[in-house]
Amino acid sequence: MHGLGDLNRAVLARSGQRRGFVQTEVLTRWSSIVGPDVARHSCPEKITATFRGRSTGLGATLLIRVEGGAATEIQHLEPQLIERINGYFGYAAVAKLRLVQGPLPRADHRARTPPQSLSRAARDAIEATVAATEHSDVRAALASLGHHIAARTQAR
Repeated sequence: MHGLGDLNRAVLARSGQRRGFVQTEVLTRWSSIVGPDVARHSCPEKITATFRGRSTGLGATLLIRVEGGAATEIQHLEPQLIERINGYFGYAAVAKLRLVQGPLPRADHRARTPPQSLSRAARDAIEATVAATEHSDVRAALASLGHHIAARTQAR
């Protein structure tokens, strides 16, 4: 019997291959690869390999959808982003980026209830709980999760 993780990987692999992603990690790990600030305003859409000659081998172009206001900044970050992407894979997976401006797809289209405001004591307790977490992205995600859970519990 296959676990949910195996099923998820299989679905992502098929979906990723249709979109040109041999390495589905670009889709699933975008935020950790490029950083949360860039990921908040962009998402990878397609990767296309192009043959650049016998001596240089394959190079790939990564198509990234970018929210309009962030396009210029992300364009200036292109060399660093390519370095991060290739560093993540351990080889020159991407040679260049192609940016397309437009709205980003949102994972959750359900109407969200506005978050309840938490007391200062509740916010401080959550921050104290996650303070020992070394990685800043993980610490921020845990704090956000704690705030959502506390607000949902408070609303009941």
